[in-house]
Parts: sequence; structure tokens; C-alpha cells
Amino acid sequence: MLDKAPNQKLAGLLEKFGAALASGDIDAAVSLFQDDCYWRDLVAFTWNIRTMEGKEQIRDMLKSRLADVGPSNWAVAEGEDAAEADGLLEGWISFETKVARGYGQIRLKDGKIWTLLTTMAELKGHEEKAGFTRPLGAKHGHGKGRKSWKEEREEEIAELGFSRQPYCVIVGGGQGGIALGARLKQLGVSTIIVEKNERPGDSWRKRYKSLCLHDPVWYDHLPYIDFPKNWPVFSPKDKIGDWLEMYTRVMELNYWTSTTAKKASYDEAAGEWTVVVERDGKEIVLKPKQLVLATGMSGRPNLPKFPGMEKFRGDQHHSSRHPGPDAYAGKKAVVIGSNNSAHDICAALWEAGADVTMVQRSSTHIVRSETLMEVGLSALYSEQAVRNGMTTAKADLIFASLPYKILHEFQIPLYRQMKDRDQKFYADLEKAGFLLDWGDDGSGLFMKYLRRGSGYYIDVGACDLVIDGSIKLKSGSGVKEITEDAVLLEDGTRLPADVIVYATGYGSMNGWAAELISREVADKVGKCWGLGSNTTKDPGPWEGEQRNMWKPTQQEGLWFHGGNLHQSRHYSQFLALQLKARQEGIPTPVYGLQEVHHKG
Repeated sequence: MLDKAPNQKLAGLLEKFGAALASGDIDAAVSLFQDDCYWRDLVAFTWNIRTMEGKEQIRDMLKSRLADVGPSNWAVAEGEDAAEADGLLEGWISFETKVARGYGQIRLKDGKIWTLLTTMAELKGHEEKAGFTRPLGAKHGHGKGRKSWKEEREEEIAELGFSRQPYCVIVGGGQGGIALGARLKQLGVSTIIVEKNERPGDSWRKRYKSLCLHDPVWYDHLPYIDFPKNWPVFSPKDKIGDWLEMYTRVMELNYWTSTTAKKASYDEAAGEWTVVVERDGKEIVLKPKQLVLATGMSGRPNLPKFPGMEKFRGDQHHSSRHPGPDAYAGKKAVVIGSNNSAHDICAALWEAGADVTMVQRSSTHIVRSETLMEVGLSALYSEQAVRNGMTTAKADLIFASLPYKILHEFQIPLYRQMKDRDQKFYADLEKAGFLLDWGDDGSGLFMKYLRRGSGYYIDVGACDLVIDGSIKLKSGSGVKEITEDAVLLEDGTRLPADVIVYATGYGSMNGWAAELISREVADKVGKCWGLGSNTTKDPGPWEGEQRNMWKPTQQEGLWFHGGNLHQSRHYSQFLALQLKARQEGIPTPVYGLQEVHHKG
């Protein structure tokens, strides 16, 4: 029999909280929080993505925003039951503001709020047409000259960007641009996605042939359409490319292939962008109000400049341009780098018959894929989680409900468990000379990803080749110079090479803004990604959220959207709602616009 007490406790607290907010009694509302408390808001209260840490930050936000937001109708979410264990009460909540309906997650300690997540679920009067309100599609009845669905779609394609301007232009048609485009389509925001490749999904198809998703299928669904139940756990690159191509068609996205964004500038007075694109050899000028760079946090190659590179007589390229291993059978290959791409490329080259050396210049975090799935992801993203009633939307919100300030505390014991479980594996790697780390504070892969977007490999087999020497390893030394036929390391080692692959990562996304708009705008918005954790490659001060991602920037009308498939899916909802509100003229005063501490 279900214990109703947690529901009653939560409902009682929400009643007090709602009454305090409704009466404008901020002190009473703040008194309902623990001293050690966090309120993470995704757009609903702040028109921003922001975490308030501690009572004083919560008080300041409410002083600034309460009257304008007008929250009401706080309740335990319909059909959901709170749960209580080990002194912690958790539950799903619903609420409203003057302009939106909200959904969230709450945790209580000793009867007071410890963590609160509030998210904007939909704008009142601008709901997605779904469920009972889905479009009819078929045009019953009769009438002369009526257009079919196909004719209406062809008319939209012919007009948008020519006789009619889009409200939004998304530069970049990978998973990020596609997910956001789908959200905006459902909200009625006219959008063009600009993609330089010939087909949707080519950003995957054109990578090295062994590439596959290292995250499991349950983590990677796109909005609206889940992968089929028989989809492989780890999607091969060409299969995910075909899925993305199918998705753009069935979601009716205005997706301009073979189109290069050449230049963009913003007219402050008009509140409008001028975006010059080249499509099929012709220049077209687009005039959107909003510009989204969805070019990927792993999209702008970070190519090192080593002395002598111009002398090298063989092939050399960044990992993002790697054509695959087939041309290098019997050749000597040197791969500089030791993260995901480096391992994948080394393994594929070895399989093709190349003599491969990996150059590891600094330590790398390694976690076995199977262990990561079972220990790190299974509670939220797994077949068992699905059978336990976990939905993708719920999993995303649970993940989002843990404030970044304390997220590492939840991660450390998981990675300690992984380390214990795979002790022999790690001992063998270190015996082979591999330099291992677990993050600056032992919090492992996901915190490394959030803080710096690099420094790790999810092992799907390449580590065994390092351990047994099939992939030769040279660790702990930087590159001194490149000669006509070799890589010279700082410790004096000479590595003969017919091909050099620079698996040296990617630059900050604001580098795309520098190329497309100007260096001044790139510096104005500052570095993208990272939390300000003051750990390796994530300099302080503490920011509390991902820099510049999915939220307003210091440049009016400029947005950044990217990340893995999970983030593209989850955060596209909140970016789309921000853009829709602006299109409809709903006031969107941004609370706590991010300051710029780092330019790139």
C-alpha cells in the first residue's frame, strides 16, 4: 500500500511556499529553504539558465523577479507520488507563472527545501500542437483550389529565406541544430538551418569509419521521436547519420544543405541580423532576428603549431579530417593525443595493418564502457530503467536537478566504485606506461566533460591494444618538432612517420563567432563551455552553469547550442521557449546575465 505521508508533507510545504510567494513575503519563502540550499531555474523565473546557491542568492532573485513572474498553483505533479528515504523527501512538482506552465523537482531535508528545480514547460497560448490538439492533417470537406499538404510544404520551402524571412537562423545542421529546429518547428517559429554538407547526417558520415556513439541509446534520443526498440546500444556513425537525415524530413525542417554561412552582422537599432550565406554557388542574404550557432563544441579543430610541420612529406591532418585507416596499411602512423578520437583512430589503424604509436602528452581519464553503463548511467538511462518506469524526460530532469556546485560529490563514489571494479584493467594500463587520472578531485568522466569537454576516453576495446603493445605508446613527453619523416619528442625520442594524426581536440565555440561575425563579438560573449570550477582547463571564478550555452549572451540575439545528444535534446526545449517568447513579444527580462571572465 502506497505511503501517502510523503505526498502530504510535500503538499503542505508547497502550500506554504506558494502562499508566501503569492503574498510577496520573500522572507517567509526563503525561510522554507535549508541554509545549504540550491534553486536551479531553467527559464521559468529568470529567463535564463541559472542556479541560485544559498538563501541570499535566492532572496536576491525573488526580490528582482517575483512580482514580474507571479508564480501560482504550486502542487505535487499530477499522477506523481513523492518518496521519502534516509531523511530525504523527493517529488515532482507543477506550478504556473503569468506567462507559462512549469514543472520541477524538489528535495527536502528535515522538512526544508534542499534542492529545487524549476523549468518552463510551455508558454500559455503558445503550446505545442500535440496529443488532443495535434493537427488533423487530412482536409475533410471540399473547396476549390485547396492546396494539399505537399503543395503547402513546397510553398513554404520556396518562400522562406526569399520572399519571407525566417525569425531564426541556425548555423550548423548536426544533432544540435536539428534538435533545436524540431522544437522551433513545433512552436511555430520560422527557422532555417544552414549546413555546409551535402546531406543531413554528413557530419557523422564523413568521420573515420570506426566512429560510433560512446553513449548508450537510452541517453541519445532526439526530441519527439525515440530510437526504435531494436536500435543498437551504440550507434555506428553512418547509422546515426541516416537517422538524422530521416528526422529532418519527417519533422519538416527547413534544412539548407550545401550552404555555407560566410558573414553575419547585427543591427542594434533594427534588432536584426544580416547573415550572408552561399548556396549552390549563389549568395543569399537572410535577415533573422535571432542567430544560433549550433556548430558543435567538438566542431572547431584545435590544430597545434609544431615547428617543422610544413616540412613533413607524408600525410598529416586533424582527427576531424581523418579519412579512415584504409590508405595506411603497412605505414607508420603517429597519433598525437590520447582521448576518445585518438584511441578510436589508433585501433582502426592497427586493424588495417598500420604500425601505430600513440603520443600521450598528459594524463587521461579512462572508464570502460560496460562499467560506465552499469555503474554510472543504469539508474536513469538503461533498459532496466525504462522497465522501471523511467522516461527520458524524467531522467533528464533528475539529472538537471543536481546543482553543478555539488554534482561532483555524487560522482566521486561512483568513480571510486568503477576504479575498484576494474582494478586489474587499470593496473595493466599503468604497467604499459599509460598516464591515468580521475579528474582533479576524483569525480571522473562527466565532470571532466562539463568542466573542459576533454581529457577522457570511454573504452570500447582500444585499451586492450595499448596494454598488449599492439598500439605502441609514448607517454609523458611533448612534441619538439616535426621533420620530413618523423615526430621528434622533447625527450629526444624520434618516431618515424608516414602519417601524423593530430587528435588534439577542439577550440571554444566562440571561435565560430569570431570567424562568422567578428573577434569583437567573440570577445564580448567570451568563452563557451565550462563551469568556472578552477580545475584543469576550467579557470575560475565559479559560474555555476555552462558558460554561454542555451541561454542569453552578452550579444543581443546571439545564442550557442551544442553538446552531446542528451544535452541537445534536453536544452533545446528551453532555448526554443526563449526564442518563441521573443518572437511573440512576451517580455523576457534576463536575471543574472552571465559576466565574461575569459575570452576564449
